[in-house]
Amino acid sequence: MDAKSNRTATVTIDGKSAEFPVYDATHGPSVIDIRKLYAETGMFTYDPGFTSTASCESTITFIDGDKGELLYRGFPIDQLAENSHFLEVCYLLLYGELPSAAQLEDFEMRVTRHTMLHEQMVNFFRGFRRDAHPMAVVCGVVGAMSAFYHDSTDITDPWQREVASIRMIAKLPTICAWAYKYSIGQPFVYPRNDLDYAANFLHMCFAVPCEEYVVNPVMARAMDRIMTLHADHEQNASTSTVRLAGSSNANPFACIAAGVACLWGPAHGGANQACLEMLQEIGTVDQIPEYIRRAKDKDDPFRLMGFGHRVYKNYDPRAKVMQETAKEVLELVGVENDPTLQVAQELERIALEDEYFVEKKLYPNVDFYSGIVLNAMGFPTSMFTAIFALSRTVGWIAQWKEMVEDPVQRIGRPRQLYTGAARREYVNVEDR
Repeated sequence: MDAKSNRTATVTIDGKSAEFPVYDATHGPSVIDIRKLYAETGMFTYDPGFTSTASCESTITFIDGDKGELLYRGFPIDQLAENSHFLEVCYLLLYGELPSAAQLEDFEMRVTRHTMLHEQMVNFFRGFRRDAHPMAVVCGVVGAMSAFYHDSTDITDPWQREVASIRMIAKLPTICAWAYKYSIGQPFVYPRNDLDYAANFLHMCFAVPCEEYVVNPVMARAMDRIMTLHADHEQNASTSTVRLAGSSNANPFACIAAGVACLWGPAHGGANQACLEMLQEIGTVDQIPEYIRRAKDKDDPFRLMGFGHRVYKNYDPRAKVMQETAKEVLELVGVENDPTLQVAQELERIALEDEYFVEKKLYPNVDFYSGIVLNAMGFPTSMFTAIFALSRTVGWIAQWKEMVEDPVQRIGRPRQLYTGAARREYVNVEDR
């Protein structure tokens, strides 16, 4: 850490003062280095959810919630989504710079050549019940990769870290597609090296052996954008989970499986599913006014999902991109015979014009649009979070690699404010 400023922060407790260095960020708030707080004061900080705590130093992703800005390695997300594609963004997140043409060709080749799974893993899939949630399958299979790929689990070896990274980026589409196929009772479709990353995933999800399936380029582009927009999002819950697991020197497959498990939580990765389920609950356009009234009623437990964001206090920059993508996909599939998509369009119009929504900055967020797009593609809601996990894998890996290579990183050990019973003496059972 070389961004130390000339400023210090002084903490005074019971008349005793201690000074702590301040470090300046490239963007965003400066931080107070409190690593010696306990040694200097005998106290810890108390920060439930770590919302005011920087757990690491990172050069990967930056969010400015007030401006509605998301940067990958300094590049605005809208520029990347418009001009780039997912594997180029993967390279950027992993290595810090946009690749040359030769570097990109090599990277794409390495990813493409690793998309197949070890054939014994077919039997592993069949060990799950048919009604298992796809996320349960993805979490289990990703964790099991460490049992199949022993030659890339040594985190002290840079080459093994590289191999593990490529393998996970390459194989997650296959794992997610096979989890979907298994859940609907269809045979697995193997990856194809002649398709790009997004198109290959869609082909594995929707092709069947008995007829030819051609991926629509509009759908492939939409999936590529969904992946790009969800590739990383700073130190969120699942990314922090990956870093915490990695701090114990766990193998990379176990760390990413931990991230998948955390993402599965409905408060984190299930927002687009919750949004679509809300649209289905509303049912038809004529029911919207009643639900808008309920959303504005503080005493009504109903809340509109897919509007506003915990971090973004302005328009979610990812939503602007997905809004355009949603229009392209809906134009392709048509909305005339789909009440859910009709409800989504009308809700979007109201949210962008209604004074209540505009004043409270309850703009449609990326989950609102991505849920609509995935539904239009034909994915069931149970697959939404699995696709999120597939998209976020590269971000988790980039963050994990940065953590492993950070010389000041230590095993995670959060402290606590203990408010339980004071010391007590044990009493024999016959005397109680």
